[in-house]
Amino acid sequence: MARRGAGRARAGALAATAVLLAVAAAGCSTGTNPPGPESTRTGAAAPPPGTPRPPAPDAKSALPAALTAQKPAWKECSAPTKAQGNEAQRPGQEWQCATAKVPLDYASPKGETLDIALIRARATGDDSKRIGSLLFNFGGPGGSGVASLPLMGDMFGYLRERYDLVGFDPRGVAESAEVVCRDDKQTDVSLALDSTPDTPAEEKAYFADAKAFGEGCAERSGKILPHVGTDDAARDMDLLRQVLGDRKLHYFGFSYGTELGGVYAHLFPKNVGRLVMDAVVDPTADGVAGARNQALGFQRALDNYSRSGGTSAKAGTARVVRLLERLDREPLPAAGSRKLTQSLALTGIIAPLYSKDSWPTLTRALKAAENGDGTLLLLLADSYNDRDSQGHYSTAHHSQRAISCADTSARPTAEQVRATHLADFRQVSPVFGPFLAWDLAGWCASWPVKGAHTDTDVSAPGSAPVLVVGGTGDPATPFEGSQRMAAELGKGVGVHVTFKGEGHGAYPTGNACVVRTVNAYLLDGKIPAAGTVCS
Repeated sequence: MARRGAGRARAGALAATAVLLAVAAAGCSTGTNPPGPESTRTGAAAPPPGTPRPPAPDAKSALPAALTAQKPAWKECSAPTKAQGNEAQRPGQEWQCATAKVPLDYASPKGETLDIALIRARATGDDSKRIGSLLFNFGGPGGSGVASLPLMGDMFGYLRERYDLVGFDPRGVAESAEVVCRDDKQTDVSLALDSTPDTPAEEKAYFADAKAFGEGCAERSGKILPHVGTDDAARDMDLLRQVLGDRKLHYFGFSYGTELGGVYAHLFPKNVGRLVMDAVVDPTADGVAGARNQALGFQRALDNYSRSGGTSAKAGTARVVRLLERLDREPLPAAGSRKLTQSLALTGIIAPLYSKDSWPTLTRALKAAENGDGTLLLLLADSYNDRDSQGHYSTAHHSQRAISCADTSARPTAEQVRATHLADFRQVSPVFGPFLAWDLAGWCASWPVKGAHTDTDVSAPGSAPVLVVGGTGDPATPFEGSQRMAAELGKGVGVHVTFKGEGHGAYPTGNACVVRTVNAYLLDGKIPAAGTVCS
């Protein structure tokens, strides 16, 4: 899904890298996280868990010239690391890699630094027509831009005529001081736990796992934990803008990347160049509302999937509920000695809902599971969780929790979930609601660092127009969030475009109207008419 349990592009455990999901055959990426927060503490300089970070300086505060005057040493890219994901491939010769230093703590900009990993493909057109760099974020949070952008470079080939395409690993992600919380075996055990506990014993195991996850993060990565929030990442982007030599920031954000773009516009409205948001997060939603939004979005996608196969939405939902209840009683045999549990099956169902092209895969997986074979649903879950055939996981879901919990101050308890949210979420979605409701309490409840706020301020008076593209069938970031994002950016800033279609992300579908509209804006500065609709 998008991400986190606090309003933005994240609704707890169901997070994902938007574009990769939209273009992959099985529609899978980094996603459903172990039910539990994460944090890290390494080194004597780390603040005690729970210590609030100092207030960030004003966005106009000057950074030292040693940072703003950096010149990245671009060179041939190395092979991708485990942290960058199991789908990552060695970039071709057109790609170059580098690092740039940013302050660990923007409240102490002359203090300790960390390295941000970068990748770029130089513009192919006439230098006299080059606009600058186009920075990308593909969502998560926790997705590696260094690994993701080369996989999708062809999609943005037309934009490359006038832009250098630039990806980065945000702080706390992959090669930019990745957050690490537990090992592969612990992750296997965690993902197989019942994420919708029905008994006191299952609840105990669920919350014990959440606590252990946070403790593991605190042990391994505590130094970075207070500094991985979206505000910090947005400040990094403005420093990267300067390091890349651009007067304005040109940016293309998907899923959680739209939240990051909105925060950037809020902090640095005068530095916004051409900024596009696709698969848009609702900035007005707090933690509970964000999770509820995702329950609604995934149920809507499941209903559309069911209708496409000639089944009513009600019957399609009942079918999936029956399968999940069966797996809750007895997991199915799958690949090797592994079992398909209820929680892993739910993840396997979620994955292909990201892209309409993957719906036939979901049909085959459901039929196989109903006939006693959980292999295909387990493979879908593994892909979504970024688990390779050897049982190795990337650390994307560790980073996801760290960023999400750093951003949100919401810490619902198990008692609050039972008393207030569980019935409501189940009514919104009998399939996804219970999982997302329980995740509210498992998400950040045991997190060792306090969160920053409840929802996201993206108001950007004085900013250049920002293009906001919302898909009516988006499962992870429901359409209504795009309308709210455009409104919150402010009059004359947020320009809303509707895509009448399925999938998490409109541009990756290749819809001619969407691609033409976005390209005209990014390449020629052409702002579409208010209320433009693409279908």
